[in-house]
Amino acid sequence: MDRRQHWNDVYRSKGEQDVSWFEARPDVSLRLLDDAGITTASCVLDVGGGDSRLIDCLAARGLRCLAVLDVSAAALERCRVRLGPVAAAVTWIEADVAGDWVLPPVDAWHDRAVYHFLVDPVDRQRYGERLRATLKPGGNAIIATFALDGPERCSGLAVQRYSAESLAAALGEGFHLVDSLAHQHATPWGSAQSFQYSRFVKR
Repeated sequence: MDRRQHWNDVYRSKGEQDVSWFEARPDVSLRLLDDAGITTASCVLDVGGGDSRLIDCLAARGLRCLAVLDVSAAALERCRVRLGPVAAAVTWIEADVAGDWVLPPVDAWHDRAVYHFLVDPVDRQRYGERLRATLKPGGNAIIATFALDGPERCSGLAVQRYSAESLAAALGEGFHLVDSLAHQHATPWGSAQSFQYSRFVKR
């Protein structure tokens, strides 16, 4: 499956509120970033950020070291257009998270709903390599996946569901699980999806 084509097709054919993962405000992510001690001097990478509103909220708080990575050029363009002049201060990375890309080390790595699409162990290994290379020692990784009772598929693709413990095991000994919480995400059409959010510190 060509992930780039798949997600470009999704973002070109569907509006912002036509996808299940839409959030008007990413409150859980912001809470966990606050718990991680993020300040205006922090550098944050939003993995699979697409046209998420997280980058808007962080920019409004005064953060200026921001990066968004997504495999879909269409998603990134939608976010850039929405941000307007603020977009010029953001580093935009069009790449598969499991592919080849580089970024100076960041204080926080945020991923809402990318990791659970990596059903191939090789892709998960490459994700881990990019995470270890990009996150500073002592930095925080906030990763949200479908919970064990969450959907088995999303956007026509199979997913891998996790508990906080199984996600910690998948990431390996280089990361210490410091917080986790269950979250019922309400889709734009009113159904519920079970997520689990986990916050790790890089050893």
